[in-house]
Amino acid sequence: MEYNVEEINRLIRHRRSVFPKQYAEGKTVDEAIVRQILENATWAPNHGQTEPWKFVVFSGEGLQKLATFQAELYKKESAANFKEATYQNLLANPLKASHVIAICLKRDPNKKFPEQEEIAAVSCAVQNMYLTTAAYGLGGYWTTGGVTYKASAKEFFGLGEDDKLLGFFYLAHVAVPSPDSKRKPLDEKVEWVKS
Repeated sequence: MEYNVEEINRLIRHRRSVFPKQYAEGKTVDEAIVRQILENATWAPNHGQTEPWKFVVFSGEGLQKLATFQAELYKKESAANFKEATYQNLLANPLKASHVIAICLKRDPNKKFPEQEEIAAVSCAVQNMYLTTAAYGLGGYWTTGGVTYKASAKEFFGLGEDDKLLGFFYLAHVAVPSPDSKRKPLDEKVEWVKS
């Protein structure tokens, strides 16, 4: 198979996180595109073909359901650490997106492989989502805020005791593009061992 390597390189280098304040609110991403993004996610590498990912997709009225759930759980469990601004963001941000996809890790029941390998596989799936989102000219953002690490949130997403909620992937049309990004020189990050 032959691919346009320059286009692939360009796609990887121009992938950006696009945050809720940058979204074209009220503009819905076609469901066929969302399905393609998720299909590409499932082609991520994963040890032993465990395919440890699960995605819960919120759109339409489902966005309000997610917003209310996470804001109220935050309010209930934050006690003295409660911040009104955080509560309001949890209520508002999902409604700015076209879709919000809960990123979940479903542990292999046999636990053949270490959990960190399954987390890495789900992370690779999210990178596929990011790249596909960018290829369609859309905006995406993986956040681990809100209720991500709360055990009490698992049931809402259909997760068992050994499973994990790893965050949310926001998806939307872009109103305000993200600025260009830079990376440190490759030689600062790579050590070559040739003999």
